[in-house]
Amino acid sequence: MRFKSGIDLETYREQLKQKTDPNRIKIRICMTGCRAYGAVELRDAFREQLREQNLEDQVDMVETGCHGFCAKAPVCVVEPMGVFYHGLTPKVIPEIVEQTIKHGKIVEEYVFQDEKGNKYPYEKEIPFYKTQVRVVLRNCGRIDPTSIDAYIENDGYQAISRVLSQMTPEDVIDVVKKSGLRGRGGAGFPTATKWSFARSAPGDEKYIICNADEGDPGAFMDRAVLEGDPHSVIEGMMIGAYAIGAQTGYIYVRAEYPIAVQHLKIAIEKGEKMGLLGENILRSGFNFRIILKEGAGAFVCGEETALIASIEGKRGMPRTRPPFPAVSGLWGKPTNINNVETWANVPSILLHGSNWYAAMGTETSKGTKVFALAGKVNHTGLVEVPMGITLKELIFEVGGGIPNGKAFKAAQTGGPSGGCIPENLLHLPIDYESLAKAGAIMGSGGLIVVDEETCMVDIAKYFLTFTQNESCGKCVPCRMGTKRMLEILTKICEGNGKPEDIDTLRGLAENVKDTSLCGLGQTAPNPVLTTLNQFLHEYQEHIENKRCPAGVCRALISFHVDAEKCTGCGRCKVVCPQKAVSGEKKEVHTIDQNLCIQCGICKGECKFDSIYIV
Repeated sequence: MRFKSGIDLETYREQLKQKTDPNRIKIRICMTGCRAYGAVELRDAFREQLREQNLEDQVDMVETGCHGFCAKAPVCVVEPMGVFYHGLTPKVIPEIVEQTIKHGKIVEEYVFQDEKGNKYPYEKEIPFYKTQVRVVLRNCGRIDPTSIDAYIENDGYQAISRVLSQMTPEDVIDVVKKSGLRGRGGAGFPTATKWSFARSAPGDEKYIICNADEGDPGAFMDRAVLEGDPHSVIEGMMIGAYAIGAQTGYIYVRAEYPIAVQHLKIAIEKGEKMGLLGENILRSGFNFRIILKEGAGAFVCGEETALIASIEGKRGMPRTRPPFPAVSGLWGKPTNINNVETWANVPSILLHGSNWYAAMGTETSKGTKVFALAGKVNHTGLVEVPMGITLKELIFEVGGGIPNGKAFKAAQTGGPSGGCIPENLLHLPIDYESLAKAGAIMGSGGLIVVDEETCMVDIAKYFLTFTQNESCGKCVPCRMGTKRMLEILTKICEGNGKPEDIDTLRGLAENVKDTSLCGLGQTAPNPVLTTLNQFLHEYQEHIENKRCPAGVCRALISFHVDAEKCTGCGRCKVVCPQKAVSGEKKEVHTIDQNLCIQCGICKGECKFDSIYIV
């Protein structure tokens, strides 16, 4: 298959590979999420040192997307050795250049060290990466996402070339069907089935949409893929468009993701310039263009019909189904919608085959899943693991366990639409069916870990506050039901709960779940129902004993000083904003309960663990 310029794709790829010296030194540095931790200054320091040492012609600086290990930001890897450095500052760069770049020596002070003191200088040996299987994230953190050549060199656009030259649309759908790929946006609907509905729907004009409206608190999977490997999503959309007979695609991405938007614009522009997007792609007769639509950040626009309304210039509100988008979607035409992760899987499946993909995962949940691991876990970040991995493996092997020796309490999967999985279900396999049986959902991949110092009633209140604020208000069950549930949860957290509130809360949650119009309302009660089912005793403690066992709900706690541990250092007295702490130097201090506002600053500042909560 040939580009617009007449150059053969395979020849071009081989030319790129021949120009690449596998022994050449490269510094792969994360320039997306790590920017918040000084990656720009780090890059500039590397460049300055390389220039001063006359090494510019010998070393390549590769500005990549997310490496995944966000807990250790900023991160970089020195190739071809594969040395992983983290937490660097500009002042240590001269040492790194001198020792590692010039002499091939490892500076152990900046390599990864686990909680037991074991050091892992090489990226491939680090436990965080060792268990992962990267399909969607295959290029993230490894290539320059703004370089189309880098994508092509790493087998990019090989799948669409094969599709256009050797396969019919039906062949493509059949391969995806046999792979077992299910939509990664949350519902887990079989991707090939969705495509076949759109293909068989009557109509000369059809549309493909990429749903990149990622809005779950703590979730950043889609953003990282778009920032780190936008061409994989574009290629997946091209294959899907060919399969259903579409010539136009939309990427609906949050305007709050400026780096993702920038990288998408660059990728689309370069794709059009090379003839990979537009008319007569690779001289095959296939036409396809992509339009970027920036959303305003409404959570409800993650729902298919609300997203379609937003693209059409209407208020983003869901509508009743049927008709489903596959029959009547964008502008009333047959439309197929998948999320970022789903599209990014497609090129690899077409390139390596359905059997290759189906060999990963479980019987009903094939392949891998990307998770944003967040909360009370040592190794927060972006991970991709095979379906069927247990929650315990994900949190304690990949995630490195709970910080500060605290006990694991629960994991919230699926964001505000998901549920809380308690400690007794740690051996639960992570797949669609197992999570559903536990009352949770896979969702798009947000996974928040909480420890013993987390109040589960407060967690339910937090997520319900989010969904209540994000409700579009179209249907009464969601608009009013979430409001009433939130009022009850607030009352319980403030110490004003009554025993009958539990039954009222459960009844409201079930009704909202059964009668809401769209997925937002139907899943909004999940955090409430799972915490009621798994942590009922915490609700009862709040209501019957006016006590928050985790010491979180301010109205139900008080701070006190342990006389045996207090050294009288005075630190708590200095930081107290209410001047509620009194006591002379080197004498036991006390807290005036009438002045204390339960902010917890004193406890956080105490070096001797002498302040406790009742």
